[in-house]
Amino acid sequence: MITLLEAKHVTKRFGGLTALSDVSLTIRKGEVYGLIGPNGAGKTTFFNVLTGAYVPEEGEIIFNGTELPTGKPHEVVAAGIARTFQNIRLFRELTALENVMAGHHIRSRANPFSILLQTRHAREEERLITERAFELLRYVGIERFADTVSKNLSYGDQRRLEIARALATEPQLLALDEPAAGMNATETGKLRELVQTIRHDGVTVLLIEHDVKLVMGLCDRLAVLDFGRKIAEDVPAEVQKNDAVISAYLGGHGTRKAGAAA
Repeated sequence: MITLLEAKHVTKRFGGLTALSDVSLTIRKGEVYGLIGPNGAGKTTFFNVLTGAYVPEEGEIIFNGTELPTGKPHEVVAAGIARTFQNIRLFRELTALENVMAGHHIRSRANPFSILLQTRHAREEERLITERAFELLRYVGIERFADTVSKNLSYGDQRRLEIARALATEPQLLALDEPAAGMNATETGKLRELVQTIRHDGVTVLLIEHDVKLVMGLCDRLAVLDFGRKIAEDVPAEVQKNDAVISAYLGGHGTRKAGAAA
């Protein structure tokens, strides 16, 4: 398979704390790739480096053959990487439809003057953006809430809305930071189906998730972090048998349940 993203020797420090140490991994086009590990392992830090929120002290990330910019999230989105957040970040006072429309701004061709003057081109683009936003709400299963203010949606529907908004940026790689957090079994099952559909439709998925059953059944390959270092990278069946993973993530001999990601 074609390599879509390659992280090379990424290191990130916060003062005297090394959150990521020499982390290298590869994500292939068209797969669901999981990033797991115990609390404080560095998973969300890696997401923040990947998406431009943090600047690494060392290393680089190559996406589609080009080095990603650091410290410039908008340029990372423009390059084709979108993300959701561990703590939901929606425009709480906007409707679901307006939230998704906002996600499309990175691909908009209309300039401020054409929008202000409401030129024919600007009006047509606005119509297409509105239609596409509604299609994405339907895609994630919440089109009936198009006119609902996002803060009034259920927790699970807010998670789906955040995914729809990320998809509005037309990503090649969708990075999901604990999307099943707080969901019940039914909602998690629907989330699994949605991620499979997203992958089937040509978007590669990078997933941080503490639900071990979901990860093992959904991901094609996994990387495991512990104390900021990668200790394993393989298919789920092999990762489950890895002694270092069992010790660090599952607990000695698998007796302790896995924790959440950080």
